[in-house]
Amino acid sequence: MTEKIRKNTANYGKKRTNVRRKSRDYEVPKSPKIRENQGFYKGLRDMIKRLFICHGSICRSPMAEYVMRDMVKKEGLSDRIKTASAATSREEIGNPIYPPAQRVLREHGIDPSGHAARQMRKEDYDNYDYIIGMDQENYHNLMRFYDNDPDGKISLLMDYTDRPRAVADPWYTGDFISTWNDVTEGCAGLLKKILFSEN
Repeated sequence: MTEKIRKNTANYGKKRTNVRRKSRDYEVPKSPKIRENQGFYKGLRDMIKRLFICHGSICRSPMAEYVMRDMVKKEGLSDRIKTASAATSREEIGNPIYPPAQRVLREHGIDPSGHAARQMRKEDYDNYDYIIGMDQENYHNLMRFYDNDPDGKISLLMDYTDRPRAVADPWYTGDFISTWNDVTEGCAGLLKKILFSEN
């Protein structure tokens, strides 16, 4: 099954050579309160940890991890908000971000190096404040693995937007621009939620 998927996905470029989607640049959430009061973030507790989850952790969840790191860095909060990603499956353990996803990140000034996919672990539930899936399949796997989420940590990335939905999966569609757009929209909403709910 995995090999069949790989063969289908490997040919996506040949079918879409004349199709060029436009990616949207993300905007880090701002408010008059933040701009006027540089001490706004002082109320943020010392460390908030987020874990992004998808099936293999080579496309969607590492894209979300690296986009969020970039947003957090630009806000000067790298010492207070930590981000990681993991997979529900073992299929891609140890692998880097999928090359087309790396290209999209690089096109937006984000270095995709250093990633090695790992599977989610039981101890992640205690070690992270937010555990965020990309689609309903991820959500059901997370709920089953973490005993129906007793502490309310599990959510879906696009639930932090005005249009809740699954993050487009480029492994099947070959459309990494749509995934970039979904991921950046979701991460911006999540960061806004964290900044304003933790203060």
